[in-house]
Amino acid sequence: MELDFNSLIDGYDEYEEVYLDLLTKTLSYLKIKCSPIVSVSLVDEKLIHQINRDYRHIDRVTDVISFAFLDNEDRESILKSKGDVVLGDIYICLDVAKRQAEEYGHSLNRELRFLFIHGLLHLLGYDHMTKEDEEIMFPLQEKILSL
Repeated sequence: MELDFNSLIDGYDEYEEVYLDLLTKTLSYLKIKCSPIVSVSLVDEKLIHQINRDYRHIDRVTDVISFAFLDNEDRESILKSKGDVVLGDIYICLDVAKRQAEEYGHSLNRELRFLFIHGLLHLLGYDHMTKEDEEIMFPLQEKILSL
């Protein structure tokens, strides 16, 4: 297992260990056998806006963006393999996380952990585009956050 952590904002280097711990807990909880490689970057509003506009064609700031490298048809068998697997990239916007933490009445730490889990679940094939998908992914996020 490998976590490539990059903070473009000073003062948040401790999240490398936090995210590695959450990655380990998520894999264990979901009984995933592969050895994943995940990249996570803490970024500012300007960069996440640019990424969202250029790659998703959505011209606005967002809280988290994930780019999964696995195809849907191969994901299940690959995740059950024992080899190294590059899952993808996660970008978390610190500015938006700060605002959301205040808006939801919880700590920035909780919000940054939540956004990482959300992004990681996307890399693992979870989504929330339909009500049925939401009913699976959202409780799973909360469960992993509580581990």
